[in-house]
Amino acid sequence: MDKRMPLQGRIVAAHGRHYTVEMPDGALLKCFPRGKKSEAAVGDKVEVAVHGNDEGVIHRILARRNLLYRSDDMRVKQFAANVDQLLIVIAPEPPFSDDLLGRALVAARAIDLKATIVLNKADLGDVFEQARARLQALETADTPVVSVSALSPQNTRDTLMPLIAHQCSLLLGQSAMGKSTLLNALVPDARAATQAHSQALGAGRHTTTSTRLYHLPDGQGDLIDSPGFQAFGLLHLEREDIVRGFPEFEQAVRECRFYNCSHRHEPGCGVLAAVERGEISPERHALYMRILSENEGQRRY
Repeated sequence: MDKRMPLQGRIVAAHGRHYTVEMPDGALLKCFPRGKKSEAAVGDKVEVAVHGNDEGVIHRILARRNLLYRSDDMRVKQFAANVDQLLIVIAPEPPFSDDLLGRALVAARAIDLKATIVLNKADLGDVFEQARARLQALETADTPVVSVSALSPQNTRDTLMPLIAHQCSLLLGQSAMGKSTLLNALVPDARAATQAHSQALGAGRHTTTSTRLYHLPDGQGDLIDSPGFQAFGLLHLEREDIVRGFPEFEQAVRECRFYNCSHRHEPGCGVLAAVERGEISPERHALYMRILSENEGQRRY
């Protein structure tokens, strides 16, 4: 590598205050942000000044196509940048959270990111079918639901590879949904690659607190694995973004009497009328109300 001038690379792992940057020749650099504040995310393309044989400084984050993150009154958590689609992994046991799933979908739609719900643990029988039924209100052409059993790696590959080939996909989900097992089915050498990277960069053992990008076999695309989450604040979204996150509201919003209707209590609200008619589920409208109330009460700027 030419160390005389900044070079461009791609962040493939985040470890707190430092990052693993993959260079065009495949070399891995342990890089630190310039200054105290770090705004980089896995998937970012960055400009790096190389120091020594395997370290560097991130001078600049290049223009992003998108950035998926969550925000609450305590912190902002970045998931990944420059991704083509989101795969939200859920399972019937332990029970997945409708609230967290809905929030992740709102976050994706706010940045026009395609999302697919991956319902894992298809081997669980009746409890799996009950979970599948809970998703009927969310399943649309824009948000498909696919069923897999991570215990069957070949089934997982046959189902998911056509969806993720030649794209950069982000795996996101609550803890204990089987996300790591899915990753190992799709990227058989993921564990070996993680250990090799950690040893080379002195990053310690890979844990669920880090985000990492893996290359699919035979150069078929990329898969970003992120830590499991138990909260999903959306304080960075405006009301219009939140409404857009509920596609079932789209037609009803056009019927609102007032252009600035909040869809909570106004007379002539098309959304409230649709809830009364059973066209919008009360649970989904309640989620919208919770998110809107949180953002009005504790907005972060």
